[in-house]
Parts: sequence; C-alpha cells; structure tokens
Amino acid sequence: MPSFAQILIYLAFLVAGILTGYLVRKKLAEARIKSAEEAAAKILIDAKKESETRKKEALLEAKEEIHRLRSEADRDNKERRNEIKHQENRLQKKEEDIDRKLEGIERKEENIRRRETEVEEKLANVEKLKQQKLEELEKVSGMTVAEAKQILLSNIEEEIRHESAILIRDIESAARDEGEKRAREIVASAIQRVAADHASETTVSVVALPNEEMKGRIIGREGRNIRTLETLTGVDLIIDDTPEAVILSGFDPVRREIARNALEKLILDGRIQPGRIEEMVEKSRKEVEQRIWDEGEQATFDTNVHGLHSELIKLLGRLKFRTSYGQNVLKHSIEVAHLAGVMAAELGADITLAKRAGLLHDIGKAIDHEVEGSHTMIGADIARKYKESPEVVHAIMAHHGDVEIGSLEAALVQAADTVSAARPGARRETLEYYIKRLQKLEEIADSFDGVEKSFAIQAGREVRIIVQPDKIDDLLAIRTARDISKRIESELEYPGQIKVVVIRETRAIEYAK
Repeated sequence: MPSFAQILIYLAFLVAGILTGYLVRKKLAEARIKSAEEAAAKILIDAKKESETRKKEALLEAKEEIHRLRSEADRDNKERRNEIKHQENRLQKKEEDIDRKLEGIERKEENIRRRETEVEEKLANVEKLKQQKLEELEKVSGMTVAEAKQILLSNIEEEIRHESAILIRDIESAARDEGEKRAREIVASAIQRVAADHASETTVSVVALPNEEMKGRIIGREGRNIRTLETLTGVDLIIDDTPEAVILSGFDPVRREIARNALEKLILDGRIQPGRIEEMVEKSRKEVEQRIWDEGEQATFDTNVHGLHSELIKLLGRLKFRTSYGQNVLKHSIEVAHLAGVMAAELGADITLAKRAGLLHDIGKAIDHEVEGSHTMIGADIARKYKESPEVVHAIMAHHGDVEIGSLEAALVQAADTVSAARPGARRETLEYYIKRLQKLEEIADSFDGVEKSFAIQAGREVRIIVQPDKIDDLLAIRTARDISKRIESELEYPGQIKVVVIRETRAIEYAK
C-alpha cells in the first residue's frame, strides 16, 4: 500500500503536469492567436493593397471611357459640322440654280409676250382675210354665211340622224342578243321538249270513189243529188276528169268535213237520193260536232287546262279543222300552251295562266270567217264573254302586238306563238309573196340614177347593184348604197337584214399593134 508521501508526490507530479499542460496550451493558444492576428493583419494589408489596385484600375478605366466618349463626341461633332457645311453648299448651289432659272423664265416670258403680240397681229390679218373671202364667197354663191351654215348643218344633221339610228339599232340588237342568252336557252329547251304535227293548208277535200260510175250517181237525175248535197252542206262539189275522185271546195272547214263525211257514208251505203242525203248529212253533222267536242276536250287534257266554258271547248275543237299558213291551228295552240308553260316554269311566272292564255290565244280563228274584225279582237271578245280572267284576255289581245304587252305571261305567249310559227316546216311562205319581195328589191335598186343592173340573191338577203362608172364615182357609190338601204328599210318588210352591195367597175383596154 503506497504511503502518504508517495501520494503527495503523485499529487505534486499531477499538479505539475496539469500546470505544465496548462502553460503549454496557453503558449500554444497565444501562438495561435498571434498567428491569427498576423494573418488578419496580412489579410487587411492585402485587402488594402487589392482595393487600391482596383481603385486605380477603375479610375484608369473611367479615364479611358471618358476619353473614348470624348473622342466619339468630337467625331460626331465633326461629322455634323461637315454635313451642315455640305447642306449649306447645296442650298447655296440651289439658290444659284434658281436664280439662273428665274432669269431664263424671265427671258422666255419676254419671248412669249413678243410672240403673242406677233400672233395677235397675224390673227387680225387672218380675220381680215377671212372676212374678205367670206364677202367674196357670199357674192359668188348668192347666200349669206348663216344660210350656208344652215344648209350644211341640215345636211350633216340628216346624215348624223341616220347614222345614229343605225348605231342605236346595232346597240339595241347587241343588247337584245346579250340580254336574251337566257331566253334563247329557255326557248331552245322548250322547243326540244314540245313537238306537234302540222298539216298543209288547204281549202279543198278529196273523196275517193270506188269507180267512175259513182260520179253519175252522185250527180243524180238532172243534178238533184249534187244540188241537195251542196245546199245542205254549203260546200261546192267539183266533179271533173279526175279519175275516181270528187273534190269538195269550201272555205268553212267544218262544213267541208261534214260534206266529206256524209259523201263517204253515201258511197258506202250506195243509196244516193235527196232523202238519204239529208239523213246522212244530219248524221255527219252530229258526228262532226261530237268530234269537235272530243278534240276540244282532248286539247284541255293535253295541256292540263281545266275549268273552260263548254262553248270555249267547242271553239277549240273547231280549230282542228282550221289551218293558217299550212299550220293546223289547234295543234299550234296546244304547242303554244306547252311552250309558254315551259318558259313560265323557267322564269318563275304563272304556269297555269301562261298555258291557259297560250291555248286560247287563237280562239278567234274559229269564227273569224263569220265575224268581222281581227282574230285577236274576236278572241278577246269571246274570252271576255265566257268569263275568262283579264290577264288571259290581255294576252290574247297582245300576242300580235295589237296592244302593248303588260304582263310577263303575255310576253311568253307572244314568244311561244312566234317560236311555233317560225319553226322550220310549221308554215310555208307562198311562192308569189317570195317572188314579189325579190322583184321589189330589184325595183328599188333600179330606180336610182346611174344603176345599170341589180340582182337579188341569197334568197332575198342580199342585193348586188352594178352601177355605171362614168356617172357614179367611188364616194357616190357609198352614198348610193346608203340611200338604197334607207329605201328598203322604209318600203319593205323582211326578216333579219338585207345586205346592199354596190359594184363599180372600170376597165382600161388598149391593143398592142
């Protein structure tokens, strides 16, 4: 067991060690603190040095920037001064140019004033000479300037009026052509969709006989049979050398049909005597009347026109036996109704009204041989009598231009009537009328002085005129062609246009010997 002395010694060494450690740590701490202070002082010194360096650099950069900005400002100022100087030079040059131009203008004005003075003097001289010449012309011509001017203006006015009329006609024609493109399409479509048969116009009917002996039987003893038949029917019987045929002649187609039907029945029956003739004529009259009713009713069914008065239906049926220019009037009326209806449908007009007016437009032709007046007025009176609407009556009156067209449906009926009549094969122009038109063309041309010979060619659409070259020169040939065309326009009615060609031929002939 250690002794107390040892413990003390241990304690002394422990205390000495603790103190030594404390002192050593203290020294180390003081050394560290000193080292840190030295480092801090060094850092402060370095920082001061760096700040001074940066400060100097910043000052240097600022000085350089100031120098740069100053240099740029000096350069800009220099450029502006140069620009200002350049502008001043330009302005000065322009002022000098303006001064020179002003001087030139002043010189030109002086020249112009001088020339104006000269021109005024010359104009005065010209006016004086003109007045002298006019006085001389007045003495020579025996008329004043006003009178000569009036004559000249009258001639010019006449020429201009004619030329303007031609120009207006051409413009109107072009406008119609342009404006009617749609109408042509509608009409063409209607023509393609509607067709009707047409019969040749005739005022006679031919009845075939089984043999030549039948002619004597029809005549009868002392002509009793033929007189009875003619008296009852109002038709002339022509019995001539035509083999096995009898001709019935009469302007009333219904009577002619009754006579034809009765004669055919008598021929089949074989018993031809006045009593039998009267019986057959009465029977044929009833059959024809029934046929007239059936034809009229069928026409209303075909055109889908309903509500017509029974007398109108009968008159429509009578049109079956009426022809105009070779065209069957009933078939023509049905065709007009269809055409008007098709065009009304295309244009948004009243289809029912257009068809009704188209079917009735020629109703006056059923009795125009019995009543005085044009068929349009007769037809309008009939339609008015049987309570047709004012629109239908107006369309009937207007379809030939007797009154001014006042509705679209009336215009369509007029157009449909023209299309139906103008279709190739619908009507025929008589040979006499055609020849007369050609002769009239040549007569008009031959009536002019200096015309040697004229020829109507191209079916009357062109007339060629040979003139005498010693009487008509080139300018007068133009005037002659114009005058002939004026005469044709005023005296002839013709479709389309007629070309007038004036031919002036001169020949120089020599013989080499």
